[in-house]
Amino acid sequence: MAGEQIRTTTPPPLRASAQNGPPQPPTRAGDWRTRLLVVGIVLAALNLRPAITSLGALLEEVRDGLGMSGSVAGLLTSVPPLCFAVFGVMAPRLARRFGPGAVVCAGMAAITAGLLLRPYAGGTAGFLAASALALMGIAVSNVLMPVIVKRHFPDRVGTMTGLYSMALALGTSTAAAVTVPMTEALGGSWRTGLALWAGLAAAAVLPWLALSRERGTAPAGAGTAGAPRERHERQERGERREASPRPGPRTHARVSQQDAPLRITRSRTAWALAVFFGLQATAAYITMGWMPQIFRDAGVPAGTAGLLLAVTMAMGVPLAFVIPRVATRLPHQGPIVLALGACALVGYAGLYLAPAGGAWIWALLLGVANCAFPLALTMVGMRARTGAGVAQLSAFAQSTGYLISIPGPLLVGVLYQHSGGWGLPLALMAALMVPQTVVGVLAGRDRTVEEEAAR
Repeated sequence: MAGEQIRTTTPPPLRASAQNGPPQPPTRAGDWRTRLLVVGIVLAALNLRPAITSLGALLEEVRDGLGMSGSVAGLLTSVPPLCFAVFGVMAPRLARRFGPGAVVCAGMAAITAGLLLRPYAGGTAGFLAASALALMGIAVSNVLMPVIVKRHFPDRVGTMTGLYSMALALGTSTAAAVTVPMTEALGGSWRTGLALWAGLAAAAVLPWLALSRERGTAPAGAGTAGAPRERHERQERGERREASPRPGPRTHARVSQQDAPLRITRSRTAWALAVFFGLQATAAYITMGWMPQIFRDAGVPAGTAGLLLAVTMAMGVPLAFVIPRVATRLPHQGPIVLALGACALVGYAGLYLAPAGGAWIWALLLGVANCAFPLALTMVGMRARTGAGVAQLSAFAQSTGYLISIPGPLLVGVLYQHSGGWGLPLALMAALMVPQTVVGVLAGRDRTVEEEAAR
């Protein structure tokens, strides 16, 4: 019992001598591992959207090459959220068994293989299967990125989420901007233009190979992340032990209860965050999959339409770094949600009234609106106290959210094909923005899922 008291009341030094000497600063190995982790996070984030936006830029060519109808193309744009929902829920269990680093490494390898195979897989079925392989890798990495940030940088969640979100937006916009010019420069084959992005994914595998050996142990350089080791370990286990020399039955019961998985579905905040995540994903995938086609139907050249999508995605590069930092300083994130929703409604109205005349303005406004994604990721890290809580909330919010988002892009394709224009699809997109704003305000309240689930 005395040993238990010492462990719970005295934080161990970061690095002590055999005679319990004073703590020493992090080693060079720890610094190297921390830097490698940052590089790995950035490279992984760069690869989480090119599989989608590169396809959006060449969707018309892919449809012609594979003989797709508008409804089938709508199904193709619904595959990403479907895969994210199905495979994302597996991420926490895989991370517990193999370690987060190993799962992200496997995810990057799956993205590489899927992007390399899908242009040459044959017909529509093969294209969809190879796309699903790449999206499976994206799905598990999507869920684990907030977990890795919370675990290794517990006092810098806003900064690291901003860096990760900024890299994600950069990869998204770059793929949208350069896919068409690269395709034309390499002979005009859409197959080559899509396959090229496998090289970026292959580069992301390398740092995670070194990081994949870690399996749930305390992260290297935890002290440099701004939190003492004892606090970090308690966050990882979800423990709140009382420093008592003889813990009684109530103490053990409380420890067991907090070690057990959260009943996440009892939390209203978790549900609000899941619906918010799903509706913002609906808007994002409709934008990524269909916005170039909206501009092309309005008479905008294909290269310019791809560039407009790139501008929309590029808005997330600076804002994805700024918004999480601002959000973590606010007690309530509702005002940010309201501002993003207003930008989206104005952008949709502009696409309906003057899609070509004000194209650059609408692209900028929708780019601001798409920053609901880094805001949602930030709120995942803020609405849970512990690393285990973040893992459960991230998996629940993303898997449930992506399930919610599946019908949206498909329905847009059906409405577009049967109405012959973009009036009804844009009306649907504007209508969905209203509940997205409402649940976003609810998810932004200052509370945690642990508190709600325990009631």
